[in-house]
Amino acid sequence: MSKKFSLGFLALFFVTQIGITLKPVQAQTQVPATTPKSICPNQLGAVVDTVINRPQFKRMRWGILVQNLASAQTLYSQDAQKYFIPASTNKLLITAAALQQLGVDFRFRTSVYLSKEGDLHVVGRGDPTLTDVQLIALAKQLKQKGIQHVNRLIVDDGYVRGEVVPPSWQWEDIESDYGAPVNSLILNQNVFSLKLLPRTVGKPLQVIWNDSKEAKHWQVINQSVTVEENQPQNINITRDLQGSILHIQGQLAANSDPEIINLPVVAPSEYFLQHFRDALAAERIIVTQAHVSTDRSQPEQELAAVQSSPLSELVAQMNLNSYNLFAEALLRALAIKKITDKNQTSADAGLEVMKATLTQLGVDSTSYSLVDASGLSRKDLVSPEAFVQTLRGMAQSPVAFVYQASLPVAGRSGTLKSRFLNTPAEGIVTAKTGTMDGVVSLAGYVNSPQYQPLVFSIIVNQIDQPVRVVRQAVDEIVVSLAKLQNCP
Repeated sequence: MSKKFSLGFLALFFVTQIGITLKPVQAQTQVPATTPKSICPNQLGAVVDTVINRPQFKRMRWGILVQNLASAQTLYSQDAQKYFIPASTNKLLITAAALQQLGVDFRFRTSVYLSKEGDLHVVGRGDPTLTDVQLIALAKQLKQKGIQHVNRLIVDDGYVRGEVVPPSWQWEDIESDYGAPVNSLILNQNVFSLKLLPRTVGKPLQVIWNDSKEAKHWQVINQSVTVEENQPQNINITRDLQGSILHIQGQLAANSDPEIINLPVVAPSEYFLQHFRDALAAERIIVTQAHVSTDRSQPEQELAAVQSSPLSELVAQMNLNSYNLFAEALLRALAIKKITDKNQTSADAGLEVMKATLTQLGVDSTSYSLVDASGLSRKDLVSPEAFVQTLRGMAQSPVAFVYQASLPVAGRSGTLKSRFLNTPAEGIVTAKTGTMDGVVSLAGYVNSPQYQPLVFSIIVNQIDQPVRVVRQAVDEIVVSLAKLQNCP
Protein backbone atom coordinates (compact mmCIF):
# COMPACT_ATOMS: atom_id res chain seq x y z
CA MET A 1 0.00 0.00 0.00
CA SER A 2 1.33 3.42 -0.88
CA LYS A 3 2.28 5.90 1.84
CA LYS A 4 -0.20 8.45 0.47
CA PHE A 5 -3.07 6.03 0.80
CA SER A 6 -2.07 4.96 4.29
CA LEU A 7 -1.93 8.51 5.65
CA GLY A 8 -5.21 9.42 3.98
CA PHE A 9 -6.89 6.34 5.36
CA LEU A 10 -5.71 7.02 8.93
CA ALA A 11 -6.89 10.63 8.73
CA LEU A 12 -10.32 9.37 7.82
CA PHE A 13 -10.96 8.04 11.31
CA PHE A 14 -10.69 11.47 12.86
CA VAL A 15 -13.67 12.67 10.77
CA THR A 16 -16.29 12.52 12.72
CA GLN A 17 -33.96 4.61 5.59
CA ILE A 18 -36.51 6.50 6.76
CA GLY A 19 -39.83 4.73 7.24
CA ILE A 20 -43.26 5.94 8.18
CA THR A 21 -43.84 3.37 10.92
CA LEU A 22 -42.03 4.18 14.17
CA LYS A 23 -38.88 2.07 14.64
CA PRO A 24 -36.73 1.25 17.67
CA VAL A 25 -33.18 2.55 18.03
CA GLN A 26 -30.48 0.12 16.86
CA ALA A 27 -28.71 -1.74 19.63
CA GLN A 28 -24.93 -1.65 19.66
CA THR A 29 -22.87 -4.68 18.68
CA GLN A 30 -22.46 -7.23 21.45
CA VAL A 31 -19.36 -9.43 21.20
CA PRO A 32 -19.71 -12.91 22.71
CA ALA A 33 -17.57 -13.36 25.81
CA THR A 34 -15.95 -16.45 24.28
CA THR A 35 -14.54 -14.53 21.31
CA PRO A 36 -10.71 -14.58 21.37
CA LYS A 37 -8.85 -11.30 21.79
CA SER A 38 -6.80 -11.90 18.63
CA ILE A 39 -7.14 -14.10 15.56
CA CYS A 40 -4.51 -15.49 13.21
CA PRO A 41 -5.33 -15.39 9.48
CA ASN A 42 -5.47 -19.20 9.31
CA GLN A 43 -8.12 -19.20 12.06
CA LEU A 44 -10.45 -16.76 10.35
CA GLY A 45 -12.29 -19.38 8.28
CA ALA A 46 -13.29 -21.39 11.33
CA VAL A 47 -14.40 -18.27 13.19
CA VAL A 48 -16.63 -17.08 10.33
CA ASP A 49 -18.02 -20.56 9.64
CA THR A 50 -19.05 -20.85 13.29
CA VAL A 51 -21.15 -17.71 12.91
CA ILE A 52 -22.87 -18.38 9.58
CA ASN A 53 -23.53 -22.09 10.31
CA ARG A 54 -25.63 -21.47 13.38
CA PRO A 55 -28.95 -23.38 13.23
CA GLN A 56 -31.08 -20.21 13.02
CA PHE A 57 -29.27 -19.22 9.80
CA LYS A 58 -29.67 -22.51 7.92
CA ARG A 59 -32.22 -21.18 5.42
CA MET A 60 -30.37 -17.96 4.64
CA ARG A 61 -27.91 -17.21 1.85
CA TRP A 62 -24.55 -15.77 2.87
CA GLY A 63 -22.16 -14.11 0.46
CA ILE A 64 -18.80 -13.10 1.91
CA LEU A 65 -15.44 -12.02 0.55
CA VAL A 66 -12.49 -10.77 2.62
CA GLN A 67 -9.22 -9.75 0.97
CA ASN A 68 -6.00 -8.00 1.84
CA LEU A 69 -6.33 -4.56 0.28
CA ALA A 70 -2.85 -4.30 -1.17
CA SER A 71 -2.24 -7.86 -2.39
CA ALA A 72 -5.83 -8.98 -3.10
CA GLN A 73 -5.05 -12.20 -1.21
CA THR A 74 -8.33 -13.85 -0.25
CA LEU A 75 -8.66 -14.58 3.46
CA TYR A 76 -12.23 -15.85 3.32
CA SER A 77 -14.78 -16.53 0.60
CA GLN A 78 -18.34 -17.84 0.65
CA ASP A 79 -20.35 -17.68 -2.59
CA ALA A 80 -18.43 -14.50 -3.41
CA GLN A 81 -19.17 -14.69 -7.14
CA LYS A 82 -22.91 -15.31 -6.81
CA TYR A 83 -25.64 -12.70 -7.10
CA PHE A 84 -27.37 -11.22 -4.06
CA ILE A 85 -29.84 -8.39 -3.49
CA PRO A 86 -27.55 -5.71 -2.03
CA ALA A 87 -29.92 -3.07 -0.56
CA SER A 88 -28.23 0.28 0.15
CA THR A 89 -24.70 -1.11 -0.01
CA ASN A 90 -25.35 -0.60 -3.72
CA LYS A 91 -24.51 3.09 -3.17
CA LEU A 92 -20.82 2.14 -3.13
CA LEU A 93 -21.06 1.66 -6.89
CA ILE A 94 -22.72 4.97 -7.80
CA THR A 95 -20.37 6.83 -5.45
CA ALA A 96 -17.36 5.36 -7.25
CA ALA A 97 -18.72 6.12 -10.72
CA ALA A 98 -19.84 9.67 -9.88
CA LEU A 99 -16.51 10.64 -8.30
CA GLN A 100 -14.59 9.20 -11.26
CA GLN A 101 -16.77 10.73 -13.97
CA LEU A 102 -18.04 14.00 -12.51
CA GLY A 103 -15.13 14.92 -10.23
CA VAL A 104 -15.12 16.01 -6.60
CA ASP A 105 -15.95 19.63 -7.50
CA PHE A 106 -19.06 18.87 -9.55
CA ARG A 107 -22.15 20.84 -8.50
CA PHE A 108 -25.77 20.65 -9.59
CA ARG A 109 -26.92 24.00 -11.03
CA THR A 110 -30.46 25.35 -11.19
CA SER A 111 -30.85 28.32 -13.53
CA VAL A 112 -33.42 30.94 -14.49
CA TYR A 113 -33.18 32.18 -18.09
CA LEU A 114 -34.82 35.10 -19.90
CA SER A 115 -36.14 34.35 -23.39
CA LYS A 116 -36.40 36.83 -26.29
CA GLU A 117 -40.16 36.92 -25.72
CA GLY A 118 -39.64 38.00 -22.12
CA ASP A 119 -40.55 34.66 -20.59
CA LEU A 120 -38.70 33.24 -17.60
CA HIS A 121 -37.49 29.64 -17.93
CA VAL A 122 -36.44 27.72 -14.82
CA VAL A 123 -34.12 24.87 -15.78
CA GLY A 124 -33.71 22.22 -13.12
CA ARG A 125 -30.90 19.66 -13.43
CA GLY A 126 -31.89 17.23 -10.73
CA ASP A 127 -30.33 18.87 -7.65
CA PRO A 128 -31.46 16.66 -4.71
CA THR A 129 -30.47 19.33 -2.15
CA LEU A 130 -32.60 22.21 -3.47
CA THR A 131 -34.92 23.71 -0.83
CA ASP A 132 -37.24 26.68 -0.43
CA VAL A 133 -34.22 28.64 0.80
CA GLN A 134 -32.63 28.38 -2.65
CA LEU A 135 -35.89 29.35 -4.36
CA ILE A 136 -36.00 32.48 -2.23
CA ALA A 137 -32.41 33.21 -3.27
CA LEU A 138 -33.38 32.88 -6.94
CA ALA A 139 -36.33 35.22 -6.46
CA LYS A 140 -34.12 37.81 -4.76
CA GLN A 141 -31.59 37.62 -7.61
CA LEU A 142 -34.39 38.26 -10.12
CA LYS A 143 -35.63 41.20 -8.07
CA GLN A 144 -32.12 42.66 -8.07
CA LYS A 145 -32.06 42.32 -11.86
CA GLY A 146 -35.14 44.50 -12.06
CA ILE A 147 -37.74 41.80 -12.72
CA GLN A 148 -41.13 43.01 -11.46
CA HIS A 149 -43.58 41.27 -13.74
CA VAL A 150 -43.46 37.92 -15.57
CA ASN A 151 -45.86 37.26 -18.44
CA ARG A 152 -45.02 33.56 -18.57
CA LEU A 153 -43.12 31.47 -16.07
CA ILE A 154 -41.99 28.13 -17.49
CA VAL A 155 -40.37 25.49 -15.31
CA ASP A 156 -38.50 22.97 -17.44
CA ASP A 157 -38.71 19.42 -16.09
CA GLY A 158 -37.20 17.84 -19.21
CA TYR A 159 -33.54 17.65 -18.24
CA VAL A 160 -34.02 14.28 -16.52
CA ARG A 161 -35.83 11.90 -18.86
CA GLY A 162 -37.91 8.93 -17.80
CA GLU A 163 -40.36 7.95 -15.09
CA VAL A 164 -40.11 9.93 -11.86
CA VAL A 165 -40.46 6.65 -9.94
CA PRO A 166 -38.33 3.68 -11.08
CA PRO A 167 -40.78 1.00 -12.26
CA SER A 168 -39.10 -1.77 -10.27
CA TRP A 169 -39.64 -0.10 -6.87
CA GLN A 170 -42.32 -1.69 -4.70
CA TRP A 171 -45.49 0.15 -3.77
CA GLU A 172 -44.66 0.14 -0.05
CA ASP A 173 -41.44 1.99 -0.92
CA ILE A 174 -42.87 4.67 -3.19
CA GLU A 175 -45.48 5.64 -0.61
CA SER A 176 -42.66 6.26 1.90
CA ASP A 177 -40.32 9.25 2.02
CA TYR A 178 -37.26 7.08 1.26
CA GLY A 179 -38.87 6.31 -2.11
CA ALA A 180 -39.44 9.93 -3.20
CA PRO A 181 -39.77 10.63 -6.95
CA VAL A 182 -36.73 11.66 -9.00
CA ASN A 183 -36.99 14.43 -11.60
CA SER A 184 -35.29 17.60 -12.87
CA LEU A 185 -37.00 19.89 -10.37
CA ILE A 186 -36.47 18.26 -7.00
CA LEU A 187 -37.51 20.45 -4.08
CA ASN A 188 -37.27 19.71 -0.36
CA GLN A 189 -36.20 16.18 -1.37
CA ASN A 190 -39.67 15.85 -2.97
CA VAL A 191 -41.38 15.25 0.35
CA PHE A 192 -43.89 17.14 2.47
CA SER A 193 -44.59 16.87 6.19
CA LEU A 194 -47.52 16.26 8.47
CA LYS A 195 -47.60 16.79 12.21
CA LEU A 196 -49.85 14.50 14.25
CA LEU A 197 -50.84 15.66 17.74
CA PRO A 198 -52.65 13.71 20.46
CA ARG A 199 -55.98 15.09 21.68
CA THR A 200 -58.52 13.95 24.26
CA VAL A 201 -58.44 10.20 24.88
CA GLY A 202 -60.62 8.45 22.32
CA LYS A 203 -60.44 11.28 19.77
CA PRO A 204 -58.62 11.07 16.40
CA LEU A 205 -55.20 12.66 16.26
CA GLN A 206 -55.04 16.26 15.07
CA VAL A 207 -53.47 16.62 11.62
CA ILE A 208 -51.45 19.77 10.90
CA TRP A 209 -49.98 20.37 7.42
CA ASN A 210 -46.72 22.25 7.00
CA ASP A 211 -47.89 23.30 3.52
CA SER A 212 -51.52 24.41 3.33
CA LYS A 213 -51.49 24.31 -0.48
CA GLU A 214 -50.38 20.67 -0.44
CA ALA A 215 -53.30 19.85 1.86
CA LYS A 216 -55.75 20.83 -0.89
CA HIS A 217 -54.58 17.91 -3.05
CA TRP A 218 -55.48 15.23 -0.50
CA GLN A 219 -58.52 13.63 1.05
CA VAL A 220 -57.62 12.43 4.55
CA ILE A 221 -59.24 9.38 6.11
CA ASN A 222 -58.21 9.69 9.73
CA GLN A 223 -58.73 6.43 11.62
CA SER A 224 -56.13 7.19 14.28
CA VAL A 225 -56.91 7.51 17.97
CA THR A 226 -55.53 9.14 21.11
CA VAL A 227 -54.99 6.59 23.91
CA GLU A 228 -54.28 6.79 27.63
CA GLU A 229 -51.01 8.26 28.85
CA ASN A 230 -47.87 6.11 28.59
CA GLN A 231 -49.55 3.55 26.33
CA PRO A 232 -47.66 2.04 23.33
CA GLN A 233 -47.80 4.16 20.20
CA ASN A 234 -47.63 3.45 16.49
CA ILE A 235 -48.53 5.35 13.36
CA ASN A 236 -49.06 4.03 9.86
CA ILE A 237 -49.90 6.21 6.85
CA THR A 238 -50.69 4.86 3.39
CA ARG A 239 -52.06 6.39 0.21
CA ASP A 240 -54.24 5.05 -2.58
CA LEU A 241 -52.96 4.14 -6.03
CA GLN A 242 -54.02 7.48 -7.50
CA GLY A 243 -52.15 9.33 -4.78
CA SER A 244 -55.08 11.50 -3.65
CA ILE A 245 -56.25 9.78 -0.47
CA LEU A 246 -54.25 9.47 2.75
CA HIS A 247 -55.18 6.81 5.28
CA ILE A 248 -53.96 7.56 8.81
CA GLN A 249 -54.08 4.70 11.29
CA GLY A 250 -52.54 3.93 14.66
CA GLN A 251 -52.37 5.62 18.03
CA LEU A 252 -50.46 8.13 20.14
CA ALA A 253 -50.59 8.44 23.91
CA ALA A 254 -52.24 11.55 25.32
CA ASN A 255 -48.95 12.69 26.86
CA SER A 256 -46.75 11.92 23.85
CA ASP A 257 -44.89 14.49 21.76
CA PRO A 258 -46.20 15.39 18.29
CA GLU A 259 -45.16 12.97 15.57
CA ILE A 260 -43.66 14.35 12.34
CA ILE A 261 -44.41 12.28 9.25
CA ASN A 262 -42.69 12.84 5.88
CA LEU A 263 -44.40 11.68 2.69
CA PRO A 264 -43.41 11.84 -1.00
CA VAL A 265 -45.12 14.39 -3.23
CA VAL A 266 -47.15 12.93 -6.07
CA ALA A 267 -46.60 15.67 -8.68
CA PRO A 268 -43.07 17.00 -8.03
CA SER A 269 -42.86 19.50 -10.92
CA GLU A 270 -46.17 21.16 -9.96
CA TYR A 271 -44.98 21.18 -6.32
CA PHE A 272 -41.83 23.02 -7.45
CA LEU A 273 -43.81 25.48 -9.58
CA GLN A 274 -46.16 26.42 -6.76
CA HIS A 275 -43.33 26.98 -4.30
CA PHE A 276 -41.38 29.10 -6.78
CA ARG A 277 -44.45 31.23 -7.45
CA ASP A 278 -44.73 31.76 -3.69
CA ALA A 279 -41.06 32.81 -3.55
CA LEU A 280 -41.60 35.30 -6.38
CA ALA A 281 -44.75 36.67 -4.74
CA ALA A 282 -42.79 37.28 -1.53
CA GLU A 283 -40.53 39.57 -3.60
CA ARG A 284 -43.60 41.25 -5.14
CA ILE A 285 -42.87 39.79 -8.57
CA ILE A 286 -46.19 39.30 -10.38
CA VAL A 287 -46.65 36.17 -12.53
CA THR A 288 -49.47 36.21 -15.10
CA GLN A 289 -49.14 32.67 -16.45
CA ALA A 290 -47.14 29.66 -15.32
CA HIS A 291 -46.81 26.08 -16.45
CA VAL A 292 -44.52 23.04 -16.53
CA SER A 293 -42.66 22.12 -19.72
CA THR A 294 -40.49 19.20 -20.79
CA ASP A 295 -39.19 20.59 -24.10
CA ARG A 296 -35.64 21.13 -22.73
CA SER A 297 -35.49 24.64 -24.20
CA GLN A 298 -32.79 26.86 -22.75
CA PRO A 299 -32.58 30.55 -23.68
CA GLU A 300 -29.11 32.09 -23.80
CA GLN A 301 -29.38 34.75 -21.08
CA GLU A 302 -29.06 33.35 -17.55
CA LEU A 303 -30.50 35.83 -15.04
CA ALA A 304 -30.14 33.86 -11.81
CA ALA A 305 -28.68 30.58 -10.57
CA VAL A 306 -28.03 28.55 -7.44
CA GLN A 307 -25.69 25.60 -7.01
CA SER A 308 -25.44 22.58 -4.74
CA SER A 309 -22.51 21.79 -2.50
CA PRO A 310 -19.63 20.04 -4.28
CA LEU A 311 -19.86 16.33 -5.02
CA SER A 312 -17.33 15.55 -2.28
CA GLU A 313 -19.90 16.75 0.26
CA LEU A 314 -22.92 15.25 -1.50
CA VAL A 315 -21.53 11.70 -1.49
CA ALA A 316 -20.74 12.03 2.21
CA GLN A 317 -24.33 13.08 2.93
CA MET A 318 -25.60 10.24 0.78
CA ASN A 319 -23.55 7.44 2.31
CA LEU A 320 -23.59 8.59 5.92
CA ASN A 321 -27.38 8.88 5.88
CA SER A 322 -28.10 6.40 3.06
CA TYR A 323 -30.16 8.88 1.03
CA ASN A 324 -31.78 7.05 -1.89
CA LEU A 325 -32.74 10.28 -3.65
CA PHE A 326 -29.12 11.45 -3.79
CA ALA A 327 -28.02 8.17 -5.36
CA GLU A 328 -30.72 8.31 -8.02
CA ALA A 329 -29.98 11.97 -8.79
CA LEU A 330 -26.28 11.20 -9.26
CA LEU A 331 -27.12 8.30 -11.57
CA ARG A 332 -29.10 10.65 -13.80
CA ALA A 333 -26.32 13.24 -13.65
CA LEU A 334 -24.01 10.65 -15.20
CA ALA A 335 -26.23 10.69 -18.29
CA ILE A 336 -24.63 13.99 -19.35
CA LYS A 337 -21.49 11.94 -20.08
CA LYS A 338 -23.30 9.97 -22.76
CA ILE A 339 -25.11 11.09 -25.92
CA THR A 340 -28.43 9.26 -25.89
CA ASP A 341 -31.32 8.87 -28.27
CA LYS A 342 -34.71 10.38 -27.46
CA ASN A 343 -36.11 7.07 -26.29
CA GLN A 344 -33.40 6.37 -23.70
CA THR A 345 -34.09 7.42 -20.13
CA SER A 346 -31.52 9.32 -18.09
CA ALA A 347 -31.37 6.41 -15.63
CA ASP A 348 -30.55 3.91 -18.39
CA ALA A 349 -27.89 6.21 -19.83
CA GLY A 350 -26.44 6.69 -16.36
CA LEU A 351 -26.31 2.95 -15.79
CA GLU A 352 -24.30 2.54 -18.99
CA VAL A 353 -21.82 5.20 -17.89
CA MET A 354 -21.57 3.64 -14.44
CA LYS A 355 -20.89 0.20 -15.89
CA ALA A 356 -18.16 1.50 -18.19
CA THR A 357 -16.58 3.42 -15.31
CA LEU A 358 -16.57 0.44 -12.97
CA THR A 359 -15.02 -1.70 -15.69
CA GLN A 360 -12.17 0.80 -15.96
CA LEU A 361 -11.70 0.44 -12.19
CA GLY A 362 -11.23 -3.30 -12.59
CA VAL A 363 -14.73 -4.46 -11.68
CA ASP A 364 -15.95 -7.51 -13.61
CA SER A 365 -18.96 -6.33 -15.63
CA THR A 366 -20.66 -9.71 -15.15
CA SER A 367 -20.37 -9.56 -11.35
CA TYR A 368 -23.44 -7.35 -10.97
CA SER A 369 -26.70 -6.42 -12.70
CA LEU A 370 -28.37 -3.14 -11.76
CA VAL A 371 -31.61 -1.33 -12.49
CA ASP A 372 -31.13 1.57 -10.06
CA ALA A 373 -28.38 3.27 -8.04
CA SER A 374 -29.84 3.41 -4.55
CA GLY A 375 -30.36 -0.32 -4.07
CA LEU A 376 -34.06 0.12 -3.35
CA SER A 377 -35.03 -2.21 -6.21
CA ARG A 378 -35.26 -5.93 -5.52
CA LYS A 379 -34.08 -6.45 -9.09
CA ASP A 380 -30.56 -5.21 -8.28
CA LEU A 381 -28.13 -8.14 -8.15
CA VAL A 382 -24.56 -7.72 -6.94
CA SER A 383 -21.89 -10.20 -5.88
CA PRO A 384 -19.58 -9.66 -2.90
CA GLU A 385 -16.79 -9.83 -5.48
CA ALA A 386 -18.15 -6.72 -7.25
CA PHE A 387 -18.14 -4.68 -4.05
CA VAL A 388 -14.63 -5.78 -3.12
CA GLN A 389 -13.31 -5.01 -6.61
CA THR A 390 -14.92 -1.55 -6.46
CA LEU A 391 -13.49 -0.81 -3.02
CA ARG A 392 -10.03 -1.98 -4.09
CA GLY A 393 -10.15 0.03 -7.32
CA MET A 394 -11.21 3.20 -5.55
CA ALA A 395 -8.48 2.77 -2.93
CA GLN A 396 -5.93 3.24 -5.72
CA SER A 397 -7.71 6.17 -7.41
CA PRO A 398 -6.87 9.88 -7.03
CA VAL A 399 -10.17 10.37 -5.17
CA ALA A 400 -9.52 7.55 -2.69
CA PHE A 401 -9.69 9.73 0.41
CA VAL A 402 -12.96 11.42 -0.62
CA TYR A 403 -14.50 8.02 -1.37
CA GLN A 404 -13.48 6.51 1.96
CA ALA A 405 -14.37 9.64 3.92
CA SER A 406 -17.94 9.38 2.62
CA LEU A 407 -18.46 6.07 4.42
CA PRO A 408 -19.84 5.70 7.95
CA VAL A 409 -17.21 5.00 10.62
CA ALA A 410 -17.88 2.18 13.09
CA GLY A 411 -19.16 3.57 16.37
CA ARG A 412 -18.62 7.15 15.22
CA SER A 413 -20.85 8.35 12.37
CA GLY A 414 -23.80 7.82 10.05
CA THR A 415 -25.58 4.49 9.96
CA LEU A 416 -22.74 2.86 11.94
CA LYS A 417 -22.83 5.34 14.80
CA SER A 418 -24.59 2.92 17.15
CA ARG A 419 -22.83 -0.23 15.91
CA PHE A 420 -19.46 -1.65 17.02
CA LEU A 421 -19.34 0.51 20.14
CA ASN A 422 -16.67 -0.67 22.61
CA THR A 423 -15.37 -3.32 20.21
CA PRO A 424 -12.02 -3.63 18.40
CA ALA A 425 -13.82 -2.51 15.22
CA GLU A 426 -14.79 0.90 16.60
CA GLY A 427 -13.07 3.69 14.70
CA ILE A 428 -11.11 1.41 12.35
CA VAL A 429 -13.92 0.08 10.14
CA THR A 430 -15.48 2.28 7.46
CA ALA A 431 -18.31 0.67 5.56
CA LYS A 432 -21.65 1.14 3.79
CA THR A 433 -24.67 -0.51 5.32
CA GLY A 434 -27.66 -2.03 3.57
CA THR A 435 -30.99 -3.17 5.02
CA MET A 436 -34.39 -3.99 3.57
CA ASP A 437 -36.91 -6.78 4.01
CA GLY A 438 -34.96 -10.03 3.68
CA VAL A 439 -31.58 -8.31 3.25
CA VAL A 440 -28.71 -7.27 5.52
CA SER A 441 -25.39 -6.19 3.96
CA LEU A 442 -22.18 -4.40 4.83
CA ALA A 443 -19.06 -3.67 2.77
CA GLY A 444 -16.01 -1.54 3.34
CA TYR A 445 -12.51 -1.29 4.79
CA VAL A 446 -10.76 -2.46 7.97
CA ASN A 447 -7.60 -0.60 8.93
CA SER A 448 -6.35 -2.47 12.00
CA PRO A 449 -3.18 -1.18 13.72
CA GLN A 450 -2.00 -4.77 14.17
CA TYR A 451 -2.68 -6.12 10.68
CA GLN A 452 -2.60 -4.97 7.09
CA PRO A 453 -5.65 -3.12 5.65
CA LEU A 454 -8.54 -5.32 4.55
CA VAL A 455 -11.48 -4.94 2.22
CA PHE A 456 -14.66 -6.95 2.75
CA SER A 457 -18.23 -7.53 1.62
CA ILE A 458 -20.93 -9.43 3.51
CA ILE A 459 -24.43 -9.89 2.05
CA VAL A 460 -27.19 -11.95 3.65
CA ASN A 461 -30.37 -12.74 1.69
CA GLN A 462 -33.58 -14.71 2.34
CA ILE A 463 -33.59 -13.68 5.98
CA ASP A 464 -36.19 -15.39 8.17
CA GLN A 465 -34.89 -14.00 11.46
CA PRO A 466 -35.21 -10.51 12.99
CA VAL A 467 -32.86 -8.02 11.34
CA ARG A 468 -31.11 -7.34 14.65
CA VAL A 469 -30.14 -11.01 14.94
CA VAL A 470 -28.60 -11.13 11.47
CA ARG A 471 -26.93 -7.75 11.86
CA GLN A 472 -25.44 -8.97 15.14
CA ALA A 473 -23.91 -11.94 13.30
CA VAL A 474 -22.54 -9.71 10.53
CA ASP A 475 -20.98 -7.46 13.15
CA GLU A 476 -19.37 -10.43 14.88
CA ILE A 477 -17.63 -11.32 11.64
CA VAL A 478 -16.41 -7.75 11.14
CA VAL A 479 -15.14 -7.60 14.72
CA SER A 480 -13.19 -10.79 13.97
CA LEU A 481 -11.56 -9.02 11.03
CA ALA A 482 -10.56 -6.19 13.34
CA LYS A 483 -8.86 -8.74 15.62
CA LEU A 484 -6.60 -10.21 12.95
CA GLN A 485 -2.88 -10.08 13.60
CA ASN A 486 0.24 -11.56 12.07
CA CYS A 487 1.12 -14.84 13.74
CA PRO A 488 4.41 -16.81 13.73
